[in-house]
Amino acid sequence: MKNKFRFWVKLTLALIYLVILAGAVVRMTGSGMGCPDWPKCFGYLIPPTEASQLEWHAQQDYHKGEVIIVEEALQVAKDDFKSSERLNPENWEAYTKHDYALFNVYHTWIEFINRLLGALAGLATLIMTVFSFGYWSKRKRIPLLSVAVLLGMGFQGWLGKTVVDSNLQPFKITIHMGMALLLVALLILLLHYTKKEVSPVKFNLRFQLIAGLGFILTVFQIAMGTQLRQYIDHQMELWQAESAFQWLADAPLIFYVHRSFSLTVLAVHGYLWYVLKKNNFIPKVFYSILGLILLEILTGIAMYYFDFPFSSQPLHLIFASLLFGAQAYFLLAITTKFKQL
Repeated sequence: MKNKFRFWVKLTLALIYLVILAGAVVRMTGSGMGCPDWPKCFGYLIPPTEASQLEWHAQQDYHKGEVIIVEEALQVAKDDFKSSERLNPENWEAYTKHDYALFNVYHTWIEFINRLLGALAGLATLIMTVFSFGYWSKRKRIPLLSVAVLLGMGFQGWLGKTVVDSNLQPFKITIHMGMALLLVALLILLLHYTKKEVSPVKFNLRFQLIAGLGFILTVFQIAMGTQLRQYIDHQMELWQAESAFQWLADAPLIFYVHRSFSLTVLAVHGYLWYVLKKNNFIPKVFYSILGLILLEILTGIAMYYFDFPFSSQPLHLIFASLLFGAQAYFLLAITTKFKQL
């Protein structure tokens, strides 16, 4: 059961990263309102594939909660019924959480895939939590932490609903992203608590503090990046995709701080690499950290100097998220003193 638990922790972690990537694609393509309601999509479990499915039709069976678009507004079926020859307003009620009422099949299915991945991540979390109780007799912290992850996934689902209901308010998207990273951190902690191998090298306090500084700088970088992304979202609405060269033409100060900090993060980890190399011990995860920092810098350069080429934004975000997880795992490995299983 314990081996199965670690498998489900890893699978849950992988699915959460896929959700983060999918969310970045949703944001890049402007597909966040592709499904204007939650948890269904236009009132359907499987979303429509063409606009005609959202038009009113005579002599058609409608089910409670299904949505149609009438005069550029969403109308929701009050109950199950079969339509007559004319539209009867008494069978419908206006959707009042927002006034967005457009259908774009491309946006709808991108958002639907994002939600589907979220549902799969939730299911994997539930199974992981069940298997975690195999540790109950010896390490109660593991099932308790697993339950916390499960509750966090439920909270994350609710946050997703509030994002849609708010018609994609940027600060709510930022909170949604922050919660995803918190879940990543908790899953990394579970992996660390249940690993069998112990590092053959003891790291001194100075090294641990510098590694901690590198992690804090990355968290700060991600926080600045989310704020900068809110600014870019506004610029995208203002200039549209064909004028991407204008998105950072008058960039705020936070952009320049964000850009400079990437070099600081690289320098800190360059020093850590030097110390590890001198001691002839470089953990595999540290190579991942260095690679991800370089990829972060390269995608940042691509966005600024090549006018946001396609996929550069979601790649930049997923690399940052992977870097966060790798650094968390490395930091736990060099600082934790408790006895491993």
